[in-house]
Amino acid sequence: MRIAVAGGGPGGLFFATLIRRADPSIEVTVFERNRASDTFGFGVVFSDRTLAGIHEADPVLREALDEHGRHWEEIEVRLKGERIRCGGNGMTAVVRRTLLTLMQARAREAGAQLQFSTEVLLDDLADYDLVVAADGSGSRIRDQMEPQLGARVETATAKFIWFGTDYLFDGLTFIHERSPGGAFAVHGYPISDTMSTFIVETDETTWRRAGLDEFDTTRPPGASDLFSKEYLEKLFADQIDGRQLLANNSRWGNFRTRRTRRWHALSPRPVVLLGDAVHTAHFSVGSGTKMAMEDAIALSRALASRSGDLAAALAAYEEAAQPAVRKIQDAARPSLAWWEHFGRYHDVLEPWQFAYHFLTRSISDARLARRAPDFIAASHRAWGDEHGAEPLDAAFEHRGWTTSGRLVKVAADADGQPTAVRGADDLPLATAPGSGCWGALIMAPDTEAELPEAYARLSGLVRLPETERPVLVAVHGGTDLTRLLLCEQARMEAGIPALLIGTDIDRDLALTTVLAGRADLVGVLT
Repeated sequence: MRIAVAGGGPGGLFFATLIRRADPSIEVTVFERNRASDTFGFGVVFSDRTLAGIHEADPVLREALDEHGRHWEEIEVRLKGERIRCGGNGMTAVVRRTLLTLMQARAREAGAQLQFSTEVLLDDLADYDLVVAADGSGSRIRDQMEPQLGARVETATAKFIWFGTDYLFDGLTFIHERSPGGAFAVHGYPISDTMSTFIVETDETTWRRAGLDEFDTTRPPGASDLFSKEYLEKLFADQIDGRQLLANNSRWGNFRTRRTRRWHALSPRPVVLLGDAVHTAHFSVGSGTKMAMEDAIALSRALASRSGDLAAALAAYEEAAQPAVRKIQDAARPSLAWWEHFGRYHDVLEPWQFAYHFLTRSISDARLARRAPDFIAASHRAWGDEHGAEPLDAAFEHRGWTTSGRLVKVAADADGQPTAVRGADDLPLATAPGSGCWGALIMAPDTEAELPEAYARLSGLVRLPETERPVLVAVHGGTDLTRLLLCEQARMEAGIPALLIGTDIDRDLALTTVLAGRADLVGVLT
């Protein structure tokens, strides 16, 4: 069997190594468009909790991380002059060039042929029995067969740019600064003894106000946006002790999440995809390198265990690899949404609550407490100092209506429509103002694209005469994410307390929601 691998990144190289070791009779050639010494980007980071499967398949990554990587246990959030740390987050990062060099050597040792400065398309690979497309998010081979795959791409509204810096962070560090145009945030982490990765995010309005939209993104890969480099060096100078940013194909973009129904096709010739060529997840949650290497493990195992039945092997690969990817992508969407709205949180929340909001964007209070009990205890103390009780036990009062706690019962009619909130006195819920004390009932949409219409409804409530304004906004329906975003819009932008209504909310989720400031109250339908 002859296999062509398009793409000499970690995923393609790892697959070539594994399949050659599993079956030395298979001939494998890796085609990489860049030179062996080229690399775009700076470092890659891996969570300790996710590496067992990769280490078991081959020790190359463990050796790279042990001998050349930087390890840490704490995440640091810097905001408004404060530095807040959260432990229990073991991670290791390594320079991407270092990892690629080691993986190239491992692939050669296993008997794979490596051809650099060679870009290939399907027509160039007609003599191979299988083409493995591991050529990244801009995969040209994938583009050739897109109609067969059922792909869906979602483009984030947040802008990001990737730099390095000669400032050494202690570990994964999130820095937030406000410029005259708006808020900017950094993901920084060390990747060697002399360098750190420095990723900057902001919203498009801020990006344009800062004049960072002048770079011609149609220029070929390689050229970097040096104006943005200088601007960000000045903005974050105090945070990195005046050190410089390092550019390498550094230019602004919008993260694109790719979801693909089918990862292989059998005609016009057998092709299978792995890594960023077939799926992506925002870098704040998932390591694209780790995901590609896990794909390589699943694909090599499927091929080795079903020798002679290529169709069955490729189907088995999808069945084995897709569930884990979907899980990461589902977790990544709330995290990515956080970065699309972090400027709001920066302005409204106190540093302790901002850090808690950030660190619980994809995990509950109880789960985070198992990793970082000290951080959770400090967050609860900060809430208690302000409210005099634990989050769900704190009384709520607004416009004369009160409850003794933040987890409330919500009455519903026969169709499941919320009708009233139980409190000292029941608070009727309605879609339009009535007489006396009332709560505005708003259904969250099923998609984020429909949120502006719901936001307009909130704006209308703010414009009501003072005597007709609701005690709170009760948000129901939609998805977990759209309900949360609508609640945050109500309390952080419209200035109206928000009640999040759900049918499967437990105390842990309710506590997380209230303590993070995502909603003032959480309601359970009865």
